[in-house]
Amino acid sequence: MEVTVIRSNRKTVAIQVNSDLSVTVRAPRLASKKDIDRFIEEKEAWICKHVEEIKKKKEKYEAETSEKLTHEELTTLADKALDIIPRRVEYFAKRIGVTYGRITIRNQKTRWGSCSSKGNLNFNCLLMLVPSEVLDYVVVHELCHRKEMNHSKAFWIEVEKVLPDYRDMVKWLKEEGSQIMQRLK
Repeated sequence: MEVTVIRSNRKTVAIQVNSDLSVTVRAPRLASKKDIDRFIEEKEAWICKHVEEIKKKKEKYEAETSEKLTHEELTTLADKALDIIPRRVEYFAKRIGVTYGRITIRNQKTRWGSCSSKGNLNFNCLLMLVPSEVLDYVVVHELCHRKEMNHSKAFWIEVEKVLPDYRDMVKWLKEEGSQIMQRLK
């Protein structure tokens, strides 16, 4: 990491992580190099935390300003989803022991999937842009609604039976999903 030390007529040492991920340390003119180095070392965890926060903000901004998907790209994603998702639904429906109605692929702006009371399943074509384990989580989530049409504790127990690490997928969708959804809006 790049660290710039700026000495001035100040009494304390301060540290700042800049938007370019460089680090600026402001120190009193008479502070020794050893004291400044020790201060930087003591603040290493703080620096790393703030560098990561800035990186995430930059990534989010880049995703939000990234190019929107064209009609042709959405059609390609929908075709791919029509090929892949029904097979994943069939596989997990057998494991869970449920039936389902029709499967529809859409380009929804706010949902990854849904399950109607009749057992019809809707999935977002943008699922073709997420890791396969996240796709599987969304499929399992919707199929578990065939047993529990809510998000009760019993529902999450059903999900966990099939995907013990489902919380990692939920976390991924919360952290990364909005960036993918932004490509529709």
